[in-house]
Amino acid sequence: MGYGAWGIGGNQWRGHSDEDSLGALRRALELGLNFIDTALAYNDGHSERLIAKVLRETGAQAWVATKIPPKNRLWPARLGIPLEDVFPPDYIRESTETSLRNLGVETIDLQQLHVWNPEWVEREEWRRAVEDLKAAGKIRYFGISINDHQPDSALEACRTGLIDTVQVIYNIFDQSPERHLLPLCRELNIGVLARVPFDEGALTGAITPETVFDPGEFRYAYFAGDRKQQVFDRVNALVADLRAAGLDEPLPHTALRYILSHPAVSTVIPGMRRVRNVDDNLSVPAKGALSQPILALLHKHAWDKNFYGE
Repeated sequence: MGYGAWGIGGNQWRGHSDEDSLGALRRALELGLNFIDTALAYNDGHSERLIAKVLRETGAQAWVATKIPPKNRLWPARLGIPLEDVFPPDYIRESTETSLRNLGVETIDLQQLHVWNPEWVEREEWRRAVEDLKAAGKIRYFGISINDHQPDSALEACRTGLIDTVQVIYNIFDQSPERHLLPLCRELNIGVLARVPFDEGALTGAITPETVFDPGEFRYAYFAGDRKQQVFDRVNALVADLRAAGLDEPLPHTALRYILSHPAVSTVIPGMRRVRNVDDNLSVPAKGALSQPILALLHKHAWDKNFYGE
């Protein structure tokens, strides 16, 4: 179980304070969590600085992964936009130096590109920048964060030998990485960071047609229109099937166990902005993998959608 630190950045999430975030991260480290994923773009490095504060104050040891934002600030990466507009080599180095300062370290455990375009795979510029950063001791490992719902876009990048990890959306609704990406990562010994395990809250079971989001929070748009009703109906059907199959546990536990049941997954990185979320999520790995009949049932609930881009 890892710690997804987008939410603690604060600018795109509402309803919590820095003190909530600091308390949650401290609690996670107390319970033995040792992997944290953040990004320079999470409120202009605020998430990175909070992580540095907690690690400095607690003396805890943890692997920290961060990401280089696209220079053109376009998420996801667009086909047809050249590499030099998004990740020129000097910008890759400058962003890494900024994250090193924010995190208060000499070496970043895992640096990642925050978006990916498969058209760039053969370009020497990003490859050379990665090799230079490793040679200089600025980063230990390098990975890419794959565009929303596009796991196959990273297949060729994985085959370059330069990619140590991939970060990908993987959950009960979006099972697409299972087709090609996860088997390839297992074959090539590439680490897998599974993000969005709860589909931005849908798979917690807490979203109803009456749920109201702050207009300043990104989920205000993510669950716009009739999407809350769609989610409510899908989740109710999912829970009914699980109960009929005899699995009676909180839906978030099942959502996390689904991901951790796949042998290619290295870590899952839910956002945890409060101590109670930390206590609940970190209790899940001890439950072990789901049974094959339950996994087969969950496979029937895959949902082909893209609330980010629709």
